[in-house]
Amino acid sequence: MNRGKNIVTAALAATVSALALTAAGFAAPAQATPSGTAAAAAAAGVDCDGWVHNNNPDHGIAGCSNDTGRTITFRAEIVCGRAPDVSGQWVTLAPGQYGESSGVCAFYSSGVGRVGWTIQ
Repeated sequence: MNRGKNIVTAALAATVSALALTAAGFAAPAQATPSGTAAAAAAAGVDCDGWVHNNNPDHGIAGCSNDTGRTITFRAEIVCGRAPDVSGQWVTLAPGQYGESSGVCAFYSSGVGRVGWTIQ
């Protein structure tokens, strides 16, 4: 009787583990969103987009165009699955300029989950 319970318990544990691994494999596509209160004020006239590098799923990039009449500073904010989130370098753009900021998640990450940016 104990052997039957052990088999059922082992099968249940294997099923739960397989479902957890399957769910982890379906990461949401990277989304680009501005963050912070300064972003709301500075976002008018700043056009940003975020994406994951084609050849490296751990590399997130944010690119911004400054269509305002003043200098802005921004950086990428990368959400990393199963690893600490990272921030890219600060990039300063004069009016009319385009620039990119990027960051790479740790090697043990499950990849970039979202790419956002902070504008100052």
